[in-house]
Amino acid sequence: MRIQLVEIEVRPGSRDAFIEAFRINWDGARNEAGNIRFDLLCDPENENRFSVYEIFENEAALDAHRGTDHYRECIRLIDPLTLGRRSKRFFSPVLVEGRAADRK
Repeated sequence: MRIQLVEIEVRPGSRDAFIEAFRINWDGARNEAGNIRFDLLCDPENENRFSVYEIFENEAALDAHRGTDHYRECIRLIDPLTLGRRSKRFFSPVLVEGRAADRK
């Protein structure tokens, strides 16, 4: 199991355009065979700061996601809307909905 948390901050005034562009990736990822969960979250203290919470079956499924047309199109659209570099962190599962923690 591969869990990734991506932090994204968008330029002021770009929030709605970002969400619209990100929906392309969200819709596509949720239909991928190796995807378990894919959520876009907004910081309640800053409406321009987002987190993407992703769970894929394994590293290969995450790599396959990065090669999809919907992922590449989303990145193309959101790059001009974001501030700075997107940070990514990876996590190991302990208690994950519907999955045993020891499954990789």
